[in-house]
Amino acid sequence: MMIRIAAFLALLVCACSAESCTDPVITPSAYTTSDAVISSESVFIVELSLACANGAQSVALYADVQGRQFPVTRGQDVGKYQVSWSLPHKQASSGTYQVKFFDEESYSSLRKAQRNNEDVASIQPLFSVNVDHRGAWNGPWVSTEVLAALIGILFYYLAFSAKSTIQA
Repeated sequence: MMIRIAAFLALLVCACSAESCTDPVITPSAYTTSDAVISSESVFIVELSLACANGAQSVALYADVQGRQFPVTRGQDVGKYQVSWSLPHKQASSGTYQVKFFDEESYSSLRKAQRNNEDVASIQPLFSVNVDHRGAWNGPWVSTEVLAALIGILFYYLAFSAKSTIQA
């Protein structure tokens, strides 16, 4: 009876584990927040299509961005993945952000190295994607309301000066 339970548990573990991807071919696309006036944080979204040479379709992926890890969600379509994160506008400086993608095996090695304060640079990601962020626009230096008020005051001054000159 114990052997049957152990065999069942082993089969369950094998069925639940994700596949490994060899020679990944990716097609990435990315979005970043460009307007800080209408949002409270800069959002980064990376979508990608993944095809593996060995035909693996249910690959579990994890992303690492500047030392922070995020789970990668699988889309409805086979081979579609997405990861997203956000940063306060002041921390999200313009530039290129490298997003490293890890499979389960390399991700567990990364987490182990982080726990043991080892060098994580030696752990190779499955692949990486560069995301260009131009920074978020904070709006004009002078708001339109202030500009309209200044123009109104200028016209009032000119009209008052012209009236004073005519009446004098």
